[in-house]
Amino acid sequence: MPQPPVPRESRVRAGIVPPYLLLRIAAAEEHYDVAADAARRSLLRDEPMRELRVEGAHPGLLPHEHTRSATTGRDHDVEAEGEGAPVDAAVPEPAPDRRISDAQGAESLPGHLVRTEGQPATGDVAVDQAYDGLGEVWALFERVYGRDAIDGEGAPLEATVHFGDHYDNAFWDGERMVFGDGDGEVFRGFTQSISVIGHELAHGVTEMTARLRYRDQSGALNEHVSDVFGALTEQYAMGQDAEAATWLIGEGIFTELVQGRALRSMLEPGTAYDDDVLGRDPQPAHFRDYIVTDADNGGVHLNSGIPNRAFALAAVELGGFAWEHVGRIWYDALTGGTLRPNDGFAVFAAATLAAARERYGDVSREVAAVANGWRAVGVEPE
Repeated sequence: MPQPPVPRESRVRAGIVPPYLLLRIAAAEEHYDVAADAARRSLLRDEPMRELRVEGAHPGLLPHEHTRSATTGRDHDVEAEGEGAPVDAAVPEPAPDRRISDAQGAESLPGHLVRTEGQPATGDVAVDQAYDGLGEVWALFERVYGRDAIDGEGAPLEATVHFGDHYDNAFWDGERMVFGDGDGEVFRGFTQSISVIGHELAHGVTEMTARLRYRDQSGALNEHVSDVFGALTEQYAMGQDAEAATWLIGEGIFTELVQGRALRSMLEPGTAYDDDVLGRDPQPAHFRDYIVTDADNGGVHLNSGIPNRAFALAAVELGGFAWEHVGRIWYDALTGGTLRPNDGFAVFAAATLAAARERYGDVSREVAAVANGWRAVGVEPE
């Protein structure tokens, strides 16, 4: 069964845009009148974030049998059945339950419900992008990993769009995904990126499973897991293999005024943007460059680049579709019940290696690729 809900006062507002980037924008008022003001107000809204301090982990789901959908052609998982087990045709197929609300520029949640599952497109771009994006995230988790929604039991997928006045972020608040429209100078609307939508929903999955504390190394892992499943959602939706994938998080949310491709690059941390005003992407790509700081909840958005690169390197080494191999390993590690809220990189690396051995065998390409990925970024599994 899923973990009991986290009390609202203990929930983390896990935003996709790091505070260090908002601070740079806030200080750039001579270049961006609207964006600087929007960034300052966004920082004030995000300041009351609380740390997640919940102990324990959900044991997760059992391994699933690998099958291919006859209707979509995509890979997905079904519960392994005993030989000759009868199939109950009356059991309905899992389906998403999407509920999109509109905050109409206010900061109160959830806003006005404007589109529910099965309803036609509204014509509001943000509403319809959120609806479609949630469908893609649900498809990845259900068809590949056998997880029906965030809690694994078909809970509604709730999202609110048009949050705040020029709000420069998107976040998971413990119940729903919330998307701002951006300021129009630096950021476009945050529903434009499937990787952002997948990133935010994955925070909910982490909250229901390993509950990685949102600070220091465990917080960087929390952000890393969301980046992983954000990237995999985009790759799955677009049918991209590991070589064709961009490995970018938030591609398309910068306007043409910014010299940058995205918020983060998983394959090449530190290269996502290099802008005369906003500066250069500060993410480290190796553990020797780990940033010790009190800001950004102990550098959760900064240091997530280290495990991000380990994952991407393992996926590229294996080739093919990343969600089929390294994605399965990371999902097994996240939901396997061995992680604790304060675990760091070395413990998580060991969990992924154990998951790879369990699924693919001690002597396998998958185990070697995962080990090589962690070795390349200087993390020694504990």
